[in-house]
Amino acid sequence: MGYARVSTFEQIMDLQQDTLRKAGCSRVFTDTVSGATRDRAGLLQMLSFLRAGDTLVVWRLDRLGRSLKHLIETVSILHDRGIGFVSLTEHIDTTTSSGKLIFHMFAALAEFERDVIRERTQAGLQAARARGRLGGRPLLLAGAKKLAMVQAMYDDKSNTVEDICQALHISRATLYRYLKANRATTDTIAQSEPPERPLQRPT
Repeated sequence: MGYARVSTFEQIMDLQQDTLRKAGCSRVFTDTVSGATRDRAGLLQMLSFLRAGDTLVVWRLDRLGRSLKHLIETVSILHDRGIGFVSLTEHIDTTTSSGKLIFHMFAALAEFERDVIRERTQAGLQAARARGRLGGRPLLLAGAKKLAMVQAMYDDKSNTVEDICQALHISRATLYRYLKANRATTDTIAQSEPPERPLQRPT
């Protein structure tokens, strides 16, 4: 089975279809959508049509996957169903040992990229915390006095969470982040203040 795709900005897919038929594809499914589009009617129809022992053939890798991650996920699903994958331009054939090795390398590179992004994100959050900043969206209200005001509104049990959020035009999640920030600020101030001297009785 073959799969061909062109974006809405391209005119024809004759080259892909002719190449796929020359490669022996008895049927070619097509889509005329951007590569970034998640929902592709032709691709979904083809995936439901394929059976164990079939082979999916594309003209080039980027015709199938909208990203390396999506490509690997799709080919992995095909592999689990006993379906082979061939990309003519890159000379990749997962029904052969060399083709399987190439895709294992792709999967390893994608996992490595995810690990690097995860490590950079964690390092950035740690650096932000070291500078006294919290992760996530920046606080709309700034300053210890305003944070204390939010805390006072929250401590007043006559105010509901919904009332406070509506008054400040913030979400519940943002409100709780303000309260967390206020506690962090209060703790920092308390730690920085010198201990009070005990009162001495007059002699």
